[in-house]
Amino acid sequence: MHRILSAPDVAQYEAGLGRETVKGAVEQMLDRVRASGDEPSFETIVAGAARELERLQQRRLQPAINATGVIVHTNLGRAPLAAEALDAVVRLGRGYSNLEFDLERGDRGSRYARLAGAIGEATGAQDALVVNNGAAAVLLVLDTFAKGREVIVARSQLVEIGDGFRVPEVLERSGATLVEVGTTNRVYIEDFERALSPRTALILRTHPSNYRIEGFTHEAGPEELVALGRRAGVLVVEDLGTGALDSLSPYGVESERTVRDALDDGIGLVTFSGDKLLGGPQAGIIAGRAQLVARLRTNPLLRALRVDKLTLTALDATLTLHREGRERIPIYRMLAATLDELRARALEYLSAIPGAAIVESSGYLGGGTLPGQEIASIAVALTADADRLAAALRHGDPPIVPRIEAGRVLLDLRTIAPGEDEVVIAAVRTLTLFPR
Repeated sequence: MHRILSAPDVAQYEAGLGRETVKGAVEQMLDRVRASGDEPSFETIVAGAARELERLQQRRLQPAINATGVIVHTNLGRAPLAAEALDAVVRLGRGYSNLEFDLERGDRGSRYARLAGAIGEATGAQDALVVNNGAAAVLLVLDTFAKGREVIVARSQLVEIGDGFRVPEVLERSGATLVEVGTTNRVYIEDFERALSPRTALILRTHPSNYRIEGFTHEAGPEELVALGRRAGVLVVEDLGTGALDSLSPYGVESERTVRDALDDGIGLVTFSGDKLLGGPQAGIIAGRAQLVARLRTNPLLRALRVDKLTLTALDATLTLHREGRERIPIYRMLAATLDELRARALEYLSAIPGAAIVESSGYLGGGTLPGQEIASIAVALTADADRLAAALRHGDPPIVPRIEAGRVLLDLRTIAPGEDEVVIAAVRTLTLFPR
């Protein structure tokens, strides 16, 4: 055992996995070898142990480089945090804080009130509440206002946004009854009117997320729904999902409906995510009228959905950047990068990597935002065994996740941070496919 653990191909994993984890993995592998009756060589045992340890290391949460061109990449952790947000987390996380302590009165305070003012300033909401993700925000609203009652939703908005999150199932879990209206492609305000009953609790609008219906379509507008809600005494809620605070048009991208747009239309409560277009940590934000948010705060379910001090701190710092200069937020820095800037960086790759080429590329915002909108970009194309090369990059330290297109590996520079260029170039050059 000592000889195996001392072998360089095995010992290199101790720093990341810890000696006991490495030792345990080797012991399990040796048990399997003994049970098989085989007598492999020492070199074969070491190689097998190294493969097993590599698999263990790949399963651990670790930093990765996004070379896909998808800016808000759900599988890669969505929005990266700004340096200011990370600094704030470090400052607050290293000691105690006034998370639930009122420094003025000297007694218990509320974590839920910490960001209400900042969110209100950014969106125009009277009050706001933060929970642990977007689905939790929708669930809390439904549990508070619609449990045991009916919720009207257009059929065109009964979405699944990935990983099995479906609006009908969230409604069912909350104890509400779904009432579908209209057809997949056309729904009118009259459909909502006919669906009203004494059991109707609210009308729910949902963001179409990662799809778009085009052609022979019609939707009941938010102003129509708000007017109907007022006449019928029914709450209107909108799940915006992506959480845009401002127009995206300065970046040459079609604008998303913003939280302020929804609130200005008279929507009672708007739910959205913190780690999409807001560019902050994972969180679900509920913004709207003060008396409605006050009811949410009294729901016992809120304790199970609450966020911690580090999330609140990162979110606060991100909201500050939206006021002071949002291009310090990584996703907006990516959007702001010009094609000339990306092309100049690509030239560095060409001079260092034999056979590389500069190609025009198309990226996407991702995270369910503007699914049909391409974002012009520049990529470095590597012609080789694409599957083999992509796998080798993913197994590197740090892992690099490219995309494969037309049999080539593409490294899209819009989502690779400028400070990561040297790391990516070095990783490609060290592969046997690209000898020095």
